[in-house]
Amino acid sequence: MITIIFLKGCSNSDSTIAEDPDSDTIDQVRVTYFEDDSDFPNPDRGFYRYSETKASSYVVLNENKLKEYRAPSMSSGANYNSVSTLIFRYYVLDEFVDKPISSDFLLKMEEDFIAARNAGVKLIPRFTYTITANSGPCPAGFICPPYGDASKDIILNHIAQIGPVITNNIDVINCLQMGLIGTWGENYYTDFFGDASNNDTQGKLIDKNWEDRIVILKALLDATPNDLMIQVRYPQMKQRYVYGISSPTSAEALVIEEAFTDNDKARIGFHNDCLFASADDFGTYTDYGNSSSSSVTDIDNLKKYFKEDSKYVIVGGETCNDGYSPQNDCTPIGIADTDLRELHYTFLNADYNNEVNNDWTDGGCIEEIKKNLGYRFVLKEALFPTKAILGNSFEISIDLENIGYASPVRGRNVILILKHKSSDDVLRFVFNTDVRKWFSSVNLKETFTLPDAALPGDYDVFIHLADKYETISKRSEYSIRLANKDIWDASTGYNNLNYVLKVE
Repeated sequence: MITIIFLKGCSNSDSTIAEDPDSDTIDQVRVTYFEDDSDFPNPDRGFYRYSETKASSYVVLNENKLKEYRAPSMSSGANYNSVSTLIFRYYVLDEFVDKPISSDFLLKMEEDFIAARNAGVKLIPRFTYTITANSGPCPAGFICPPYGDASKDIILNHIAQIGPVITNNIDVINCLQMGLIGTWGENYYTDFFGDASNNDTQGKLIDKNWEDRIVILKALLDATPNDLMIQVRYPQMKQRYVYGISSPTSAEALVIEEAFTDNDKARIGFHNDCLFASADDFGTYTDYGNSSSSSVTDIDNLKKYFKEDSKYVIVGGETCNDGYSPQNDCTPIGIADTDLRELHYTFLNADYNNEVNNDWTDGGCIEEIKKNLGYRFVLKEALFPTKAILGNSFEISIDLENIGYASPVRGRNVILILKHKSSDDVLRFVFNTDVRKWFSSVNLKETFTLPDAALPGDYDVFIHLADKYETISKRSEYSIRLANKDIWDASTGYNNLNYVLKVE
């Protein structure tokens, strides 16, 4: 449903007047749009689907299966449908713990990215050496050393091999998770980087452990493109990377002036693999100490840091244990939907842990979570001229609102499209804006000049939020759909502003 109001000359307080110093008052038209409350796929956000492959038995991603995830489907154990444009991908380097990655493995990785690109989805890769917890007679019981990860030198050599593959396929990578260290790549149960669990008498991380971890993270940042964010498992990892191994948990978070730059500080985000599992999310908000301090829980400082930093970096993860119910339920009983917004979550796992996620269906907040993970842009109204003159300028004003939990963390081209009704000729004008800073209300107001050689006639007006990478910029699957009724063109990825501009 669209409301159109014609505005001419002086009128009441609902009118808008545009003055041309060389002519009489120019007519304008205000178009009001109505929100679409449905869930639909949009790139780089939402519930992801899980996948894994091992070097010892590599299975390439199935393109047709990936395409199916874009339609509503129900994960095993779930009681809710989800649509997914993101695929988490575990790369388990089990055969390469003590040697280089084989060329065959790297070629199969390339095949994964081809399948993703053809299917219209993006991957969230994490490399690790083991995803197996070996139980035994150790304090932790369910997982005992040796854990089976690799040494620092081996990892650094592998990063040098992986880097070019990631770079070549940056268009279909949402973000990269640090991984590599410890079981599941969670940087905790590790043979080489300091065991802070009760399996080791050390029970914390010492300076050497932090130094080695920082070297690994730095290598990943250096080996990958500057616009790729890398997620770390614990907020303290970022603090000690940025501020040093003596950094307090009260360290300053990222601020808007630093955000979305090539600086390492702006590129490090977070993945929380035990969201809502306990008050401290099973160690997420722990100060793991250093050579001169002990390991202690510090929810107040670390969660505050996470909350502030996450305004400008990508955040995602998964739930892992339902023992914290009802605190992990919907508001007002629990904190789930409130925390997801305050901590700016962009994606969650649809495949795990559905004992937790299913409670959100029972509590009545699952639909809001599905729609609001990441960004959700709602078009409010637009102001158009009734006509535009060849060779002259014209002004467009468009009001939107981001009602999602976060802004996009990758830049996009925001393009005004004029399509001739008879000839299908297309004129494109790029807005001077940054979607990464579309945090709440947005006004796109810009003056463009029509080329002298354009065809006169009637033009349909669209807005296209296109992926920045040329390889996929014209693909509708990678274009952002606005949450409004009667505007999405699935064939082009354009959002129809439902206005016809007369060009003379």
